Amino acid sequence: MSDTSSVNIKELNERIRQESSFVDIISMEMNKVIVGQKHLVESLLIGLLADGHILLEGVPGLAKTLAINTLANTIDAGFARIQFTPDLLPA
Repeated sequence: MSDTSSVNIKELNERIRQESSFVDIISMEMNKVIVGQKHLVESLLIGLLADGHILLEGVPGLAKTLAINTLANTIDAGFARIQFTPDLLPA
């Protein structure tokens, strides 16, 4: 068995709960604008917290731009949109 005397699991869980409370706030603010897309909001937050890149693909009208713009406004970040068209692709 591993020695857990130096780590109190209950204290660790409480600290994680306290330190991660901002995620719930961001999610709640985004859900005020993006209705019915819980999976999308959670996926965006996972990408953000993992310090990764996010590529949203889909047909027009799925609120992709609105979702990213809302996330940027919620966390007070910049927002710029690039629309890929055939003329932007390499020859």
